[in-house]
Amino acid sequence: MRDPYEVLGVQRSASAAAIKSAYRKLAKKHHPDNNTGDPKAAARFAEINSANEIIGDEDKRKQFDRGEIDADGKPRFQGFPGGGAGARSGPGGFEYSFRGGPGGAAGGSFEDILNSMFGSRGGARGGRSNPFEFDTGGVGLDLDLSVAMTVSLEESVRGGEKRVRLPTGRELNVKIPAGVASGQQIRLKGQGETAAGHPPGDLLITVSIAPHPFFKVDGIDLRVDLPVTLYEAVLGGKVRVPTLGSAVELSIPRNTSSGRTFRLKGKGLPKAGAIGDLYVTTRIILPNGNDAELEALMQKWRDGHPYNPRSEFG
Repeated sequence: MRDPYEVLGVQRSASAAAIKSAYRKLAKKHHPDNNTGDPKAAARFAEINSANEIIGDEDKRKQFDRGEIDADGKPRFQGFPGGGAGARSGPGGFEYSFRGGPGGAAGGSFEDILNSMFGSRGGARGGRSNPFEFDTGGVGLDLDLSVAMTVSLEESVRGGEKRVRLPTGRELNVKIPAGVASGQQIRLKGQGETAAGHPPGDLLITVSIAPHPFFKVDGIDLRVDLPVTLYEAVLGGKVRVPTLGSAVELSIPRNTSSGRTFRLKGKGLPKAGAIGDLYVTTRIILPNGNDAELEALMQKWRDGHPYNPRSEFG
């Protein structure tokens, strides 16, 4: 496996919290459930988990940094026993014995040996400075969590409460404010991830509104297709119309054509102190199956009352 620091995209000097944050972001991004069309997602996800098992564990991370285990967590060759006086543990876990160092000092530190091999510049520690620079700067932590939540049209209008599952596996009840719109975000302070020495992040919930089985949203207005029978369209009558509240009755005039639209004022969506309307469009629906009696009636009616509703087409 590749170097676990490289896999998680963190510096070797990264804090445990930074490693944890990087792992969670990558695991969420490359989880196979979120990448069903990518055949390589499972392999990337496994590599991310393996890297976290090494440097996400304090003891294993120390062993890896000392060269005692490799990127797969397997023990490395630790060198030959002994090593004599002044032996030092060097890269890869091997024992190194150095005699005579810079300035004639025996048993110098490993840092001194590296400086003697690659040169040194004037500075502290007796005129020598370490030419190897390590980035000890802090890694910025993004402890915010982002999730998506789908609500029904009724829930978006009236508000309510909905249970949401976080990427961490935790679940909590979220209060939906009345009048929330699709694309809006709900921010819950302090409900994000946590890390020692840092204030907790926030939970950002992006709301989407599920398609309604029969209402269509048009700004603050609603539209609905209303099925009516042939005899209701011809003879007129009262029919029940659904609204976001309780159903209401609509009077259909005689000889109502399919496609005629009626407006029910104040039955739309409330927004910024205004309330939209509900537009009801009639759709004449014939009975299922063949009806010989209806066909005979229409033939008689056609012969006695011919008309052409498409005369405008020429």
